[in-house]
Amino acid sequence: MIGAFKKIWDFAGKEQKNIKISIVLALLHSIFYALQFAAVFVILQALTAGNSDISTAFIALGIMAASITGRIILNTFSQLKRVHAGYFMVANKRISIGDKLRVVPMGYFNKNNLGQMTAITTTTLTDVENTAPVVLVTVLGGFINSVVFAISVFIFDWRIGLVVLAGMAAFLWTTSLQEKRSRKGAPERQRSQEKLVEKVLETIQGISVIKSFHLGEKADKRVSEAINESCEKNLSIEKQMTPYQMFQQIILNLFAVAIMAVTAALYLNGAMELTNAIMMFVAAFMVFEQMKSAGISIATLRIAEASIDKANETDSVPVMDEGGRAVDPENHDVVFENVDFAYGERKILDNVSFTAKERTATAIVGPSGSGKTTMCSLIARFWDVNGGRITVGGEDVRSYTLDSLMKNISMVFQNVYLFSDTVENNIKFGRPDASHDEVVEAAKKACCHDFIMQLPDGYDTVLEEGGASLSGGERQRISIARAILKNAPIIILDEATANVDPENEDRLQSAIEALMKDKTIIMIAHRLKTVRKADQILVLDGGHIVQRGTHDELSVQEGIYRRFVTEREQAESWHIAGAAV
Repeated sequence: MIGAFKKIWDFAGKEQKNIKISIVLALLHSIFYALQFAAVFVILQALTAGNSDISTAFIALGIMAASITGRIILNTFSQLKRVHAGYFMVANKRISIGDKLRVVPMGYFNKNNLGQMTAITTTTLTDVENTAPVVLVTVLGGFINSVVFAISVFIFDWRIGLVVLAGMAAFLWTTSLQEKRSRKGAPERQRSQEKLVEKVLETIQGISVIKSFHLGEKADKRVSEAINESCEKNLSIEKQMTPYQMFQQIILNLFAVAIMAVTAALYLNGAMELTNAIMMFVAAFMVFEQMKSAGISIATLRIAEASIDKANETDSVPVMDEGGRAVDPENHDVVFENVDFAYGERKILDNVSFTAKERTATAIVGPSGSGKTTMCSLIARFWDVNGGRITVGGEDVRSYTLDSLMKNISMVFQNVYLFSDTVENNIKFGRPDASHDEVVEAAKKACCHDFIMQLPDGYDTVLEEGGASLSGGERQRISIARAILKNAPIIILDEATANVDPENEDRLQSAIEALMKDKTIIMIAHRLKTVRKADQILVLDGGHIVQRGTHDELSVQEGIYRRFVTEREQAESWHIAGAAV
C-alpha cells in the first residue's frame, strides 16, 4: 500500500502541495471530529456527579457546535483541494503527453497505438482523476482520524487503547490481503477498457466502409464483445473486492464489540469508573467509523495504481532526437543526400539524392507506393532518415528544433483535417496572431471566401470535427488558405488540387501559382497543369529517382513520365458521346 501511495504522490507532481493541504485539513477535521467525544464526556461527568447546571449543557453544546462547524468548513476546503489536485494532475499529464506526441515519429501512430493513446488520455486518466487523490486523502484521513481517537481512548484507559490498536492492526492485515488480490484484477480491467476504446474508435473511423459493405452487424458484434468484456472485468474486480470489504467491516465491528466487552468486564470488576466506562461504550461506536470509509476507498487503490502505470507508459514512447537548436537558415534550398528510409523491414527510399533550389518548384511524380509522400514527410521530420541526410538551408533538419524547422515549412495534404473550431481559427492555425483582414485575404486567394460567407456564421461558423460538414474540395481550399496565411518560405503540396471541383480548379491553380512566388516548392501531383510549369520534375519508382528534368525534356524521353503524360492527355480528351451540353 505504501508503494501505491508513493506512486500517486509522484504522479501528482506540482499538485503535491494541494494534496498536502488536503491531508493537513483532514488531520484538523479528525481533531474536530474527536471534539464530539469531549462534548459527551462533559455531559457524562456532570450527570455522574449529579451536577445538572445549565452551564454544563451550554459548554457541551458549544463544543459540539465547534465540532460540527469545524468539520463542515475543513471538509469543504479539503475536498476542494483534493478535487483541484485530481483535475490538474491529470490535466498536466495530458499536456505532457500532447507535448511528447509532437516529437514522436509518425510511424508510432498505427491503429493500435492510436486506440491506446486515446484510451490513456480519456478513460485511464479519468480513472486517475476520480480515484487517486480520493484514495490518498480518504485513506490517510481515515487512519489519522482513528489514530486521534486511539490517543483519546488511551487518555481515558490504556487497556481499551490496546484493543483499539489491535483492531487497527487487524484492519491493516485484511487490507494487505485485499491489495494482493486486486493486483491481478486491476491491470486486466485496464486492458479491457483500452480494448473497448479501440473498438469504438475503429468503428467510428471506419463507419463509411462499414455502411458501404453492410458490415454493421459485424462491427456491432465487435463493439458488443468489447463492452461485455469490459463489463465482465469491472464486475469481476467488484466481486473480488466485496468479500474483503465485508471482512474488514466485520473485523472492525467485532473489535467495537470487544471494546464494549472489555469495558464491561473492567467496570464490573471495579477497575474502571462509571464515567469512563460509558465513554468507552460511546467510543466503541465512533473510533472505527472513519476507518470503515477508508476501507471502502482502499478497494480502488489498485485501479488508481494500474491507471497511473498505464499513463506513465507514455514516458517511454520513443521520440526523435531533440538536440537541435533554433536555426534561421540563410537560404531555403532543400537537399537530399543519399537518403535511405524504411518502414520496419520494408524499404521505401534507397539512396535518393536531389536538390530543390530556393525559389524553384520541384514536382514529384510516380506510381502509387513509390515513396512520394514519404519524401515530403521526411523534410518535415515526421520521421527521421535511416541513412544519408536532408538539409534545409545547408543545415541538417535534425539540427533544427522541430519548432524552428516547421516555421520554415507549410504543408497542404491531400487528406485535410480541420479542427472543431471556427473557420477563422482553422485558417489561423499556422499563424494565430493574424488579423481578420489577413485571414479574409488568404481565403480569397485560396478561392474559399465565397463559400465561407454562405455558411451560417461566416468565418465564425464552428466546423464539425475533421471538417465533416464541408466537402473535400472545401476542406482542401481552407487548408491552402492556412498555408497562404502562414507564408512559410518552403511549401510542400501533396496533391493540393486533388479534391477541387473543375469550376474552381483554374482559380485555385492561379492561387497556388501566386503562393509559389519566391518560395521553395515541392509538390506531389498527377495533373499536367500542376506539374508542367515546375522547374524540375523527379520521377520516383521503387524508392529510386529514375528520371529528372523539365516537362519538355522528360516528355520526349521514353519512360514513366512520357507514359504519364500520354495517359493524362488521353484522360483529358475523354467525353461522353451524345451528352447534352
